Amino acid sequence: MIVAKSLDAALIALREHDDARVIQGGTDLMVEINFNHLKPTTMVSLRHIPELRTITRPDGNTISIGSGVPYSQLEIEPVASVLPALAQASRTVGSPQIRAAGSLGGNLGTCSPAGDTLPVMFALDADIHLQSSDSHRTVSIHQFMTGVKRNVKRHDEIITAVDFPIIDGWQGYSKVGVRNAMVISVASACLVADHKSGDVRLALGSVGPTIIRCRETEQWLKDNASLTHNSVISPDIAREFGARASRECSPIDDHRSTAQYRRHAISILAARLLQKAYS
Repeated sequence: MIVAKSLDAALIALREHDDARVIQGGTDLMVEINFNHLKPTTMVSLRHIPELRTITRPDGNTISIGSGVPYSQLEIEPVASVLPALAQASRTVGSPQIRAAGSLGGNLGTCSPAGDTLPVMFALDADIHLQSSDSHRTVSIHQFMTGVKRNVKRHDEIITAVDFPIIDGWQGYSKVGVRNAMVISVASACLVADHKSGDVRLALGSVGPTIIRCRETEQWLKDNASLTHNSVISPDIAREFGARASRECSPIDDHRSTAQYRRHAISILAARLLQKAYS
C-alpha cells in the first residue's frame, strides 16, 4: 500500500506501477477484493490528499467538488442548498460509516449503473476532471461512462473533481430498493427543471448498462409545453411523462428485481418528480 500525501505523489506512483489500483474510501474496491474478484498487488491510497477533498465555487455558475469529498459532507451545506438532488442521493448511500468513507470519485471509478450519484451528474450535465502526471483533461459525464463498470479514465489518471452547474430551478432524486435504507437501488431517477432555459432533464439509474438520459421524453415534454396550466403539471401529463420514460430504459431481470417491475418503478418515480418540480 502506497499512502500518497499529495496528488503529485499519487500520480508518480501510478506512473511507476503499471498494476496499481487507486483506493479512496474502499467501499466498492474492498468488496471486490474480499470476494476474490480482484487481487491487486499495489494499491495507492488517495484518502490523505487534501487537493481531492475541497469544495469550491470557481465562478457564480459552477460548484466544483473534489473526488475525495465524502458523502457525509455532500448531505449538508454548502452543497445541500445548491445541489439538493446530490444531497438527496448522498443520503441514500449505505450506512453512516459508508457515507463517511465513500465519495463521488469512487462512484465514478466503479461506474456501476446503480451508483446513486451518477443520475444526478447526468441530469445536471456535470464535467469530470482527470489528471495525469503530465496532462489534465475535462470530460463530460455523458462521454465518461462507456458501459457497465467501464469509463474513459486511463490507468495513469486520477479523477480529481466534478464540476456541477448551478441552476435556477428545481431538482430532485428518488430511488426504489428492496428496503428503506442501506440498499442498492432497484431503480433510480433524477429530474432537473431549469427555469432559465425552460428545459426538463431526466436521468435514470439501475435500468440499463449505463445511466440513461431520457432525451425523447424530455423533448416530448418540451414540444407539449402548452399542455401545462399555469406552470402546473396535470396528473395525465405526469403519467404520460412517466410512461415515456419507462419505455426509454432497458432493464434486466436479476436477483434484486424483474425488468417489468423496474419499468413500472421508473414510470412512478418520473411522474412524481415531475409533479414535485411544478407543484
